Amino acid sequence: MPPPPAVLTAAATRLRRTLLEWYDRAKRTLPWRATPGVAADPWAVLVSEIMLQQTTVATVQARFDPFLARFPTPAAMAEAALDDVLHAWQGLGYYRRARGLHACARTIVHGHAGQVPDESEALAKLPGIGPYTAAAVAAIAFGQQVVPVDGNVARVLARLIAHDRPLSATKAELWPYAAALAGGDRPGDLAQALMELGALVCTPRQPACGICPWAFACRARAEGRATALPVKVAKRSRPERRAVAMLIRDDRGRLCLRRRPEDGLLGGLIELPAVDPGELPPGDWQALPGTVRHVFTHFSLETTVVTGRPVEALGDAFFHPADRLHELALPTLTRKLLRHAGVAA
Repeated sequence: MPPPPAVLTAAATRLRRTLLEWYDRAKRTLPWRATPGVAADPWAVLVSEIMLQQTTVATVQARFDPFLARFPTPAAMAEAALDDVLHAWQGLGYYRRARGLHACARTIVHGHAGQVPDESEALAKLPGIGPYTAAAVAAIAFGQQVVPVDGNVARVLARLIAHDRPLSATKAELWPYAAALAGGDRPGDLAQALMELGALVCTPRQPACGICPWAFACRARAEGRATALPVKVAKRSRPERRAVAMLIRDDRGRLCLRRRPEDGLLGGLIELPAVDPGELPPGDWQALPGTVRHVFTHFSLETTVVTGRPVEALGDAFFHPADRLHELALPTLTRKLLRHAGVAA
């Protein structure tokens, strides 16, 4: 069994010191990370943490500065239409986060006088903000003595204490260990250092134990189990689904599109009308060669594109000029389908 959190409390001072010494040498320069001596912008920290959920650092690096330039404050985002936020979010995926961020900005403006709240408890009550994001913003932006537990931190802690149960079911059990490490005069750096350690050294498949600042205290390394922890759960096979997308043009060459329902997958985004195979409405259709494959979190989708026109108009659709598709919030799948059909988007 893992040791009680109090064991980490006894060693916390040395663990913090060695980690921060390593962080000062090895940390990456990232657009959302404040330079030494400069106070972090709470809104920028909040935006970056939302972006980094389920999206790679490399992808966020390329998108962060333009997004923040467009919405530099909660007020700027609150005043914007949701469509504008979704449009700016294109390429980051998991659009529910963008809708949550938009709602969060409006709550900050109307409920907190436009200022990001500085306590994790208040942050956690904002739309789209969970315990991890609340703790991360509280630590990084406001110097609160909390240590957030994301996937990287959970992996580091699981190896440090040799936590031998799957994290998917027991991740909450690691929060007391994180709390035992809190302290010192650099709580924001400590939070980021732990994330950085998981990203650069204590990696999922090949942890670089030889250069780890916590090698001296790591139970998994001492037991020769670093690569075996955290305990992995066998992945379920991803279901395969199929669809037919309709590429329809009117007499002016405009494309037929529709908006997805606000709730659910790709909520509120614009797509080509699509149906399940066998439910294609009557019309003069011609299938394009090949298919488009797209992988979502819980299933894979293979889509055939057909061109033509239905006998009856699609009631929930609208037409938009093909040379102005850049104005719309199009998910990656829709862009793939349009490229497959030879339409630039």
